[in-house]
This record gives sequence, C-alpha cells and structure tokens, in this order.
Amino acid sequence: MTLDLPARPPFSLRAVARSHGWFSLAPYGWDDSTESLSYVARPGSGRVVEIVIQESASGVRIQADDSLSEPEWGEIADRVAWMLGLEQDLSTFYDLARKEPKLAHLEEQAQGRILRSPTLFEDGVKTILTTNTSWAGTIRMVTALVSQYGAPLPSDPSRRAFPSPNELAATDEQTLRSEARLGYRAPFVLELARSVATGILDLESLRSPSIPTAELRKRLLAIKGIGEYAAASLLMLLGRYDFVPVDSWALNMVSHEWYEGQPIGRGEVEQAFEQWGEWKGLAYWFWDWSSASQA
Repeated sequence: MTLDLPARPPFSLRAVARSHGWFSLAPYGWDDSTESLSYVARPGSGRVVEIVIQESASGVRIQADDSLSEPEWGEIADRVAWMLGLEQDLSTFYDLARKEPKLAHLEEQAQGRILRSPTLFEDGVKTILTTNTSWAGTIRMVTALVSQYGAPLPSDPSRRAFPSPNELAATDEQTLRSEARLGYRAPFVLELARSVATGILDLESLRSPSIPTAELRKRLLAIKGIGEYAAASLLMLLGRYDFVPVDSWALNMVSHEWYEGQPIGRGEVEQAFEQWGEWKGLAYWFWDWSSASQA
C-alpha cells in the first residue's frame, strides 16, 4: 500500500535525506539507485514495519505493509511529515540567502530542511553518541544499540527498529559500556531512557513550537550528557536555528574561512553568523565551505 503526502515547495527528498549523516545511522537507509529513504518503524501498536519513502510530484510517496491499519498509517504519516519537515516554511530564510553568494543556491536546490528521527528521544540518544568521537564511532555505537536492543523486522530480522526508552531503561550501565561500547556516554543514555520511560521527562513535549527558544535550550541543557554543542544540534533538529553547534569541525572551517587558519574559539564562530539572527544555525549548516576545506 502507498500513501502520498504533500510538501511545502521547494522540496527535494534527496536534499533532506543527505542534509547530514543521520541517513547513514540505523534504522535509516538510503538507496542511491532508487533515490529512496527507508526506515524501520514501530508505531504505537508495537508492530515493526519497514517504510520506504520516494519523492512524488507534490511531496513524497510512502510504501509500507498492506496490512497496516488506518491508525497505524496515520501515525506513520505524522512521523514522516516530522522526519522530513514537509510543512516547514523556509521562505524567510531563502529571502536572506539569495543575498549571500555562499547560500544563494539553496532555494534552487531545495536545501534547508534537516533530516530528523521520528522521536526526540532517538535524536537525543544519537546526538549524545556524536560527542567526543569520530563519525565512524557514532555509526558503530548506534548500530550496536539498534542491533542489541531494537525489535526485529519480521521479514528481515537483521534489521531492527530503534530501541524504545523502556528497552534501553531495562539494561544497565555496565552492559552499555561493555556490549554497546558507549564509553562515558553509557550513564547519560541510560538516565535519559529511564527518565523518559518512567515519565519523569516528557521529552516529546519539547517539540512544541510554543516553548520560547531560550527556555527550550535551558531544558535541553538540563539533560545530563547534553552540553552546548548537543543542545544547539537538537535545537536545529527542532527547527530552532538561533545557535550554532560549535565543534572542532566548525572551529576549523570558520578559522580558515575568516581567520587565515589562526586558532579561534566559540565566540568567533558565533560572531561569524551573528547577522543571521534566528537563522544563524541554518546559515552555518548549509554554508559553502569549499574554499575553507581546501585551505
């Protein structure tokens, strides 16, 4: 069975999927030959299904198991709309980007949306697993969590859904350290899972657009394991672009772009994009860094 969902133009599935490395983290998958994004989902019913998303004339077409019920389809439609930001209005950002040569291509190429996970819990865990490690390390840790704790896809048990808060809460720190090899991140992931599983933390409520950005950032920073970089990254995934996720890569790129390769700090990165106001994180994310990367 298939379901079509509209997207606010301009839209490109490839541009969203390849907006950052999430497409290469389980349970996502990207097929270049068919230009399709897959995801192993588990609706509230508990059933594990694979959804395959392709671009359509007006947005995207979702393909999934024919036996899905109407409520399951409704939930999947809501999740896909969130994951791809189908309703996001970036017109104000595009108006500004047209005036900047490093960003003027974005509207034509339908860039600007950032791929998200269906839940903030999944995005939170994955973001914690990007800290103080290489991208290969992040892939390894996410793969281990999904393969060891996620529910299997009946048609292909080698593929699994992202583990729920309850599934991760049931393990312990030592196991996460020794088997999933999360290192110092293990207690942070475990505490986040247990806080969500017990209802102490209503993480998904933070997706509400009514929460002021400053307050939202404060709540994210209150989560153990979420520092300034991780909070800025999660704000970006929540559609709040007021902060730049400053890491070693950002320091290096900004240094070569504006400071002739000299050592700089967080302040210089923030200052470089200050003029973009509420869009500064998005301007940073999609900046054309080709000249800096070749330096």
